[in-house]
Amino acid sequence: MNWIQKLQQRWNAKNTWQVLAILLSFACTGLTIVWLMKPLLKIFFGGEIPVWAKVIYYILILPIYNLVLLCYGFIFGQFRFFLDFEKKFFRRMASLFKSPVSDNQKN
Repeated sequence: MNWIQKLQQRWNAKNTWQVLAILLSFACTGLTIVWLMKPLLKIFFGGEIPVWAKVIYYILILPIYNLVLLCYGFIFGQFRFFLDFEKKFFRRMASLFKSPVSDNQKN
């Protein structure tokens, strides 16, 4: 089984073309986010961009990344896949901030 077939099975994709459309959406989103970094940071910091600003950018860009990913998913006909992908992602993120409840606290 090659890597495309593994991705097709993992993502429950119908065919190889759907896998390629999903990969293309991820690639375009990543390129767009990286392309946006320099102009956005230059607006706020001018010439020299401090390293800490780049770190903050990558932390704060997460919601924008998710919106751009949905847009590219729509463009490449994979909106439903990425909407479900986003829902899973945010459920996992939310579960990180929930405190574990022990059996004694439930009663």
